[in-house]
Amino acid sequence: MVTRIAKKGLRGLLRALGRAAEAVGQHTGGMAILLWRIGESTLRGRVSMREVISQTFSMGVKSIPLVCVTGLLSGLVTSQQGGYQFTGSVPLYVLGSVVTSSVILELGPVMTAFVLIGRVGARITAELGTMKVSEQIDALYSLGRDPVPVLAAPRLIAGTFSTPLLVGLANTVGLFSGLVASRATMGLGPESFLYGARLFWHNWDLLYSLSKGLAFGFIIPLISCHMGFRTRGGAEGVGRATTSSVVIMIISVLVLDALFPPLFLN
Repeated sequence: MVTRIAKKGLRGLLRALGRAAEAVGQHTGGMAILLWRIGESTLRGRVSMREVISQTFSMGVKSIPLVCVTGLLSGLVTSQQGGYQFTGSVPLYVLGSVVTSSVILELGPVMTAFVLIGRVGARITAELGTMKVSEQIDALYSLGRDPVPVLAAPRLIAGTFSTPLLVGLANTVGLFSGLVASRATMGLGPESFLYGARLFWHNWDLLYSLSKGLAFGFIIPLISCHMGFRTRGGAEGVGRATTSSVVIMIISVLVLDALFPPLFLN
């Protein structure tokens, strides 16, 4: 009896793993095809620059207030927690290095990506999913227009170019808030803070941070457009697709974030 139950459990586990692998393969293949079509339509000049600018304004400019808030809180919390953990044996100016490294290498890019997932990625999936279930995308096909250069390509281009700029803004706000917080809570002056920040600074750190923003800005609209085009089942299907899209984007951002240090910091 125990052996039979164990075999059933093993078969169930293998089936679940098989379904998961099949789903990953389908999504990966679908995104690869979508990316190929986006690249082809872009190189052929079929993407409207006016739509790219419109999407850049929607994704980039309208995200500035929320990005500034997350950058402000990132620098503030890092400075306070770093100061709390320091003891008398550690020079206080090292706090400048801790805040700078934490914000630029990790918090700035990742928190900006999470902001874009919630504000931009979910919206793109819901928009395209609604168009899909309401047959607006089929109407584009009937009019002889390809929805990829019309809907997907401008969003991917806008996200790829605007996200590094948002990451740079988040880094700047985070460093400034960390400087102010260290002065208010630890009594560390701006000169000492900047001395500690320069002490362990590498010029590669900024490029590393912006490269993360470039990767995140590329993957977020790609996943959201792919999930929007795959939406089925009316309003309920739009909700399911949006939820799945957010989960996949978060996992993808975390996986990419984990791959960056061994690939670019060693």
